[in-house]
Amino acid sequence: MNRPGVDRSGTGGAAAPATGSGRIRTPLPFPTAAKPAVADAQLRANLHRATRTIRAKRARVVDEVPDWEALRDAGSAIKADVQRRLPELLEQFEASATAAGATVHWARDAAEACRIVVALTRAAGADEVVKVKSMATQEIELNEALEAAGIAAYETDLAELIVQLGEDTPSHILVPAIHYNRAQIREIFQRRMPDAPPDLSDEPAALAEVARAHLRRRFLSARVAVSGANFAIADTGTLVVVESEGNGRMCLTLPETLISVVGVEKLLPTFTDLEVFLQLLPRSSTGERMNPYTSMWTGVTPNDGPQAVHVVLVDNGRSAVLADPVGRPALSCIRCSACLNVCPVYERAGGHAYGSVYPGPIGAILSPQLTGVADNASLPYASTLCGACYDVCPVKINIPEILVHLRQQAPHPVAEKATMRVLAWVMRSPRRWATALRLARVGAGPLGAYRERRSGARTLRRLPWPASAWTRSRDLPLPAPQTFREWWEKQ
Repeated sequence: MNRPGVDRSGTGGAAAPATGSGRIRTPLPFPTAAKPAVADAQLRANLHRATRTIRAKRARVVDEVPDWEALRDAGSAIKADVQRRLPELLEQFEASATAAGATVHWARDAAEACRIVVALTRAAGADEVVKVKSMATQEIELNEALEAAGIAAYETDLAELIVQLGEDTPSHILVPAIHYNRAQIREIFQRRMPDAPPDLSDEPAALAEVARAHLRRRFLSARVAVSGANFAIADTGTLVVVESEGNGRMCLTLPETLISVVGVEKLLPTFTDLEVFLQLLPRSSTGERMNPYTSMWTGVTPNDGPQAVHVVLVDNGRSAVLADPVGRPALSCIRCSACLNVCPVYERAGGHAYGSVYPGPIGAILSPQLTGVADNASLPYASTLCGACYDVCPVKINIPEILVHLRQQAPHPVAEKATMRVLAWVMRSPRRWATALRLARVGAGPLGAYRERRSGARTLRRLPWPASAWTRSRDLPLPAPQTFREWWEKQ
């Protein structure tokens, strides 16, 4: 069986990166896009407060689990197995879901996925849809495609609603409105929500109650709902959505038609495998022992819930990622956002600087692979390589290793290439290296002022152009006054 949307070779073959529509490409290099965010004191305060709170909650609930590392190993192994057997598991999922009454569609890229959803919505006679929070639908820019077709899409997750009403884009995988504080959210509600009272306070309970009343009418009138899926179970055809507000449960049960847009990497082989991830995901994402709402559905149940269930399996560059044995583990991501919450770069720059629906460390390795590294060449450098992301990843994705791998693939300026070739030539010879160190000690003095640290190490504070781009934000360590070999010879 050869479905049109997914490369079936087992290794990803020579599949090309995504070329359809989709908010993956970054319009500006990361350093340029990050400058306004770094200068925004209010944004940095919002990000610091939110990420610090989530980090602390996660640490507490993870410490309660004595076999946490074993769970991480199990999650990593299951995802690796999925990647090895992806074509087989996709066909198994299709057969299982179809047998249960669902209709499975295949989409090569974002444009094809959007066409399928638009056609299904029109076939249902609907001119609006309610949506469960979904990274996949953001990736393919489904809302924009629906709007172009005259179909209104209403986000029902509270944070996604805030972002939509504010005519903004999400800046965090789990908490899309993390860059807003309570006062800013109240202002958005009063400005864009007709039924918001004029004396609305910025207390969380009051804001949630207004949103609840606003969305209730949408839930009761919608004929079509669109969701993603956290997991898709191959042996049963079951889809799983975990959430904290109950909006997902309303979308998944009330409308007549349910359309689920699912990245092909979301598969798990068996229902038993779900047990591992329902322990890993809530602790890593929201810092909870379990999700308040875990919804599962398998095809159609007569007279109960949606009577037309569609699953759109989306590739959109994932086959290209699968073809790279070093970059492939990025497909193991379960979208918990733990890596964002510990990343010092994300905490200071925020999600919008990444120019992609996937921000933070996972976005820095996933977005370039989905589109081709040349289209997101700066993202692999949006990291200090400190490794905090690897330490907290519930499925042990070695993000620093993949970042270095992608940096090697990124295009480099001619001057940088020439510099590296010269350095490589110098470092290949001990004699040339020793001579270079002596010249560096002699030449460092006239270049600029240096300062001596408590450790005794000296650092150069200013260099002339073009090296001034380096010393503008960091000091350059100077060579030691005496090398170990020189000291050894004298002693």
